[in-house]
Amino acid sequence: MNMKRLSRQTCRFLQPPGVISCAAVAGRLEGAGPLGSCFDAVAEDSFCGRKTWEQGEAQMQADALRLALQKGGLTAEDVDCVFAGDLLNQNIGATFALRDFHIPFYGVYGACSTMGETLALAATAIASGSAAIAAAQTSSHFCTAERQYRSPLPYGSQRSPTAQWTATAAGCCILGAQSEGPYITHATRGQIVDMGVTDMTNMGAAMAPAAFDTLRAVFRDTGTSPKDYDLIVTGDLGAVGSDILTELFRREGMTLDNYTDCGLLLYDRKKQDMHAGGSGCGCSAAVLNGYLLEGMRQGRWRRLLFAPTGALLSPTSSFQGESIPGICHAVVFSRTKEDA
Repeated sequence: MNMKRLSRQTCRFLQPPGVISCAAVAGRLEGAGPLGSCFDAVAEDSFCGRKTWEQGEAQMQADALRLALQKGGLTAEDVDCVFAGDLLNQNIGATFALRDFHIPFYGVYGACSTMGETLALAATAIASGSAAIAAAQTSSHFCTAERQYRSPLPYGSQRSPTAQWTATAAGCCILGAQSEGPYITHATRGQIVDMGVTDMTNMGAAMAPAAFDTLRAVFRDTGTSPKDYDLIVTGDLGAVGSDILTELFRREGMTLDNYTDCGLLLYDRKKQDMHAGGSGCGCSAAVLNGYLLEGMRQGRWRRLLFAPTGALLSPTSSFQGESIPGICHAVVFSRTKEDA
């Protein structure tokens, strides 16, 4: 086993799996944002050339995998397994995206934390020796999420100032035992944290405590502090959740000066009316695979702590008045093995 257990939550990879290739696909609004030039493809219509929004989301996830394979000089037969998920019932975005690739498939659900969860699982599979090459991917779609979780789009309900915009995007990262990096050196499994938030239009507040819990575990288990990372990025806390997270750390006597959130990077909130920012599995997936990993390869950052968050709600639980449990899974990327 090329890994060392540091705690019940955190493991260190002694021979860090590396990124062979990655790809990001985005929707029209995401392509019009600050990171538009970073994406491998931008869909000009919400159906992505298919008949339904759900088919369109599956197409985006399939395109992300296909592009990642092409960029890595790989075929589907080279990939031992893929870990994938989305926000839709029964993970149909991932399932339908992968049905023609004939790659062994693990369906994963971590809500908007899915990119972090799939990366951790793929890295663990490689470190254990059960896979030489594994893919991690996910997607989300504004229209499919609105139809499933909230009001039908034609209803035109007013959005709360705390609401976030579900990204129409997908990302895929292919990891291998042999690559030029960046490398995943650590993975921290998140615990469910539920502080009693019931407002499904304020998911940033529901998820921030989980991000706080997982990031604290990373620092504790690895003996590091925020200043040891060039960049700390959460997944989709947006403006509200990010403020809560930084305040929670301030009360602990720690500052997150080198911190940002994918939900704040994806859109220009002054020019695009996204309220509290972006959310959805595809938000962190597109930002990581389209922007952050390329920045590491260019030397912009040497050590990156990536911690996407998820709100583990369903329409049924919300209609029954249940609170919203939060989850956050974290992985540490280093540009070279020497930085590990």
